[in-house]
Amino acid sequence: MKKPKLRELKEAIKALIRGPYTSPYPFKEHKPHKRFRGLLEFSDEGCIGCTACKHVCPSGAIDFIDDTSGKVPKRKMLLRYDMCNFCGNCTLWCTTRDEDPPGVRHTTKFEGAYLNREDKDRISSSAENKLALCEACGEVITTYAHLRWIARRLDTLSYSSPTLYMADLKAMGVITEDLIETAGEFTRADRMKILCARCRRKVTLEK
Repeated sequence: MKKPKLRELKEAIKALIRGPYTSPYPFKEHKPHKRFRGLLEFSDEGCIGCTACKHVCPSGAIDFIDDTSGKVPKRKMLLRYDMCNFCGNCTLWCTTRDEDPPGVRHTTKFEGAYLNREDKDRISSSAENKLALCEACGEVITTYAHLRWIARRLDTLSYSSPTLYMADLKAMGVITEDLIETAGEFTRADRMKILCARCRRKVTLEK
């Protein structure tokens, strides 16, 4: 057996005097670095329901559910911790990543273990947004929050799109009721409605 080197003896003595370098977790609370990639969370204030995070998630941990059966149609964004690999793609490509708060962000929480898969608050994070439906055919367009975000980015150019500024007026409460759905053929008045791309094309070309 070779004799220990002086450097190794020095490190051993320092460890005995100073104690362990690691934190005493779980006996004491551990505070991760502020840039630590911990459990992800959606923000109801920041998330606009654009689904960009779902399309860049390599593990398929993010999904969305469009519920149009209720009085108020809603889109629910859902992130499952048991499938997430904490790669950070969702935060990197989040549409509202530069806003406060962003739509989805890493927290410093790291205790992701759980015993009951039915405990929805422990195994997932979610956010809800009101859906904008086509007032002609009833198809899902996107969320009102997403349309308002686009309108803010376009500023005065948003007035060139009736869907954008009508949705903006609805979100602000200027328009409180849905317009009457189109019965039969389109008329010129239908141009001033929230329409999907297919119905917008029809009303523009035909009328």
